[in-house]
Formats: sequence, structure tokens, C-alpha cells
Amino acid sequence: MLPRVGLRMPRTSAFSAHRLSAHPQLHAIASRAYATTQDKKTLVLLGTGWGTTTILKHLDTANFNVVVVSPRNYFLFTPLLPSCTVGTTESRSIMEPIRHIVKRRGKQMQFFEAECTDIDMGRKQLTLTQTAEESNVITQIGYDHLVVGVGGTYNTFGTPGVEKYACFLKEMNDASKIRRRLKDAIERASFGSLSNEERDRLLHVVVVGGGPTGVEFAGELHDLVTEDLAKWVPGLSQRIRITLVEALPNVLPSFDKKLVRYTEQIFEKNGIQLRTSTRVKEVRDKTLVVQHADHGEEEIPYGTIIWAAGIRAREFAHTLRAKVPEVQTSGRGLIIDDYLRVKGTRDIWALGDCTVSKNAPLAQVASQQGKWLARALNGLAQDANAFEQIESQSKPFTYASNGSLAYIGSEKAIAELPWFRKQITVGGPFASVFWKAYCLWELSSVRSSLSVATDWVKRALFGRTMSVD
Repeated sequence: MLPRVGLRMPRTSAFSAHRLSAHPQLHAIASRAYATTQDKKTLVLLGTGWGTTTILKHLDTANFNVVVVSPRNYFLFTPLLPSCTVGTTESRSIMEPIRHIVKRRGKQMQFFEAECTDIDMGRKQLTLTQTAEESNVITQIGYDHLVVGVGGTYNTFGTPGVEKYACFLKEMNDASKIRRRLKDAIERASFGSLSNEERDRLLHVVVVGGGPTGVEFAGELHDLVTEDLAKWVPGLSQRIRITLVEALPNVLPSFDKKLVRYTEQIFEKNGIQLRTSTRVKEVRDKTLVVQHADHGEEEIPYGTIIWAAGIRAREFAHTLRAKVPEVQTSGRGLIIDDYLRVKGTRDIWALGDCTVSKNAPLAQVASQQGKWLARALNGLAQDANAFEQIESQSKPFTYASNGSLAYIGSEKAIAELPWFRKQITVGGPFASVFWKAYCLWELSSVRSSLSVATDWVKRALFGRTMSVD
């Protein structure tokens, strides 16, 4: 555990002073291996997601005192998160320690595993709460420039019972929870004393949300059932049902209609039931209540429910919004301009899923924003008015789509790829190969790429494992 000592240092040295006597529960985190320099600006990055990790890759850290704050000390490759829920990919294979990413490039930073809970924009101070177990360490650090990349979290839309009964799919802990829930349901259903009605309920998996995450999870679960559970528990595997519920008229609304139809055909062939134009009204202990567009309500029994519907900015984004409510009027997140500056603030940028802009909340959007901002900051490192000068020194950020991919099960995927000024759409086994190649290419290190490739080979040779603590 980091030592609990008080530090008195100038604001530009990255650590702020505060009086412990005035705050009996307020402790300061001491820097152990990172020397800050007074003649360099302190740049604080909040989060270790796609945007901030890309900034670290492209930023010249020699120009700044770089401080990274995040409740997780690794970068998570989210496109493969659904496959971790069923054992196709192991969790450690897609978790890359943020310190490794930085050190491999010969760069310097200070990292705090903590949650940023408050901000004083006048004093340029952030309040952090350490997230380690059995720790209540709270500290304040100063910043000259701040980049908010805290990302998004699940959105329940106020639906009763979701928080209590549903599993989500945003973090690695979520994937582990789903894996455990599926294993427990199968083991409980194996008891002969259960009624057929109760056994069918336990083996019914409901996925709420027809976006890429929900569709990919449904596809991965189907593969687990047909390729592995059919061998392990043949009597039970035939009773497992997968239902995908979507409030809109079709799944994957951002994809080409031909690919949507192809996905629906594959799901129908694979026995995955689609319930579109269906809204979840309430989630109960063993059932969920849905409202159909063309008829009334229905109560559906379930054993496991996965909530993959919607996204909202994390809490710190709303904390910052509350500081300038007259400008930050959107409840979805931080409103930014074309230069990624948070409107109504000074020296604060934001990117990724915690923002509100003309761009969709996609990983490749956040990654491109991170690359653009790193280059802009590199050119303005010595400028005292970088926040204002960025508009004259850089072109506005523009997102260039690199295409869209989604795995849909049975070694098939769909792909929407730019080709000069046209879009190529393809679905099937070839798209699945392309999807896998993309994942291996985009992973943050050779170690991660080899680990994922090894996981896939082990799955092909020996099958998946659902072992979980």
C-alpha cells in the first residue's frame, strides 16, 4: 500500500498541498519513482480506455509531467470481451498493464489506481479516492491540463430491477460474473429433482440490447452450447434457449440493412430467438416483463439476463457537468467542441464515451481522438495558452470511419468496410477471418496477440473451459 503521508508541493509539480489537521480522513499519496519538474506542465489523464491509452502511445512525455488516474491499471481490449464470458478467450489475454504500454515506448508517467471523485476548477485540483481493497486513502493532485477519458458505463434507462438482477458487459468483472452465472445455472439444472419448468427457466438466457455487444455475446454463447456443452451435458444443451430483446425494429441499427438481414437469418438458423420492437418494462427475480409494440405485456421466465442496452457517461463526467450547468446541458455526458475542449471550462479536454458530440460512442472514435489530441498537445507543449491556441495551430478533429465488424456466431461475422468512396458489405466465414485478423492486429502488444491466438488454438484443439473461481 502507498504510504499515507502529507506532501507540500507547488501545484505545477502535480501534487497539491492540503492540511491533514483540517481533514482527519484526508491522506496524500506520495510519489515514489517519478520526479516532477517545475518547468513542465502537468498533464493529468483520467482513464485507461481507448482514448487515453492512445494519447500515451503518441504523446511526447518528455514535454509534460504525465499523471494517469484510473480505477483499473490496465487497458481492456473490449471487442473480445464477449468471448471471455464463455471461455473462447481468457481474460488476461486482453488485459494489458498500462505501465507496460508506457515503458515499452521508453516514456515516463506516474500512475494512480484511484477514482477521481471531484474537481476544483478554480484551484485546478482533483480529488482522488484510492480503489485498492481495504483502503480509504483520499488525496488531491493538481493539474495544468486535464484530459477526461473516463468512458461510459451501462444505462438502465430507469428500468426497475435491472441493477439488482441483471448482468452487464462493460468490464472484465462483468464477464467473469456472467461466466459464473452461466456455470451455476447449468450445474443447478443438472439436478434430477427439478421440474421441467424450473429447468427450462434456468437454461433460458435473455440478452437485452441488439447492438454489437448483445449480438456478439449471443453468437459466442451459441458457439459454447453447440460446440462444447453438447458434448459435456448433451441432455441439457438441447434445452438451452437464447433470446435477444431489442426495443428498435431491428438489431444492429448502425449496420447496412443487408447485413442486418443476414444476421437475422443466421440467428434464426441457429435457434436464437429475436424479439424486436420489444421494450423491457421491469426485471424481476426470475422473470422479466416486456411490452410489445403490436400487443400487450408479457412475462418471460429467465435464468440469466444480460443487459447490453445503452451507455451513459461515468459519474465523474456528471460531476464536472454540474460545475458549469449553464453550458453542460446534456444529461448524456460532457459537451465538447470540434477541438475536444469541454465547453464552459478552461484547460480541460474530453474524449470517448463520456462525451456528447456528433460522433458515435465507438472505440475507433476514441482512439482517433486520442491520436489527434496527442499530436496537438505535442505541438503546444511550450505554449502557456495551449487551450486557446489549439484552434489556430490544429485543424478540427474529424472522424474517418475504418469500417464496422461484428461476430455473429458459427464462425461467421459481418463487415462494413470503406473502399475508396464506397462501402463494401460482406458476411460469412471470410468476414470472420477478417474480424479475427483485425483483433490480432489491434491488440496493444505482441504478447497480447500471441496470447489470444493461443487461446483460439487451444479452443479449436481442446474446446472451451467454463472453470471459474
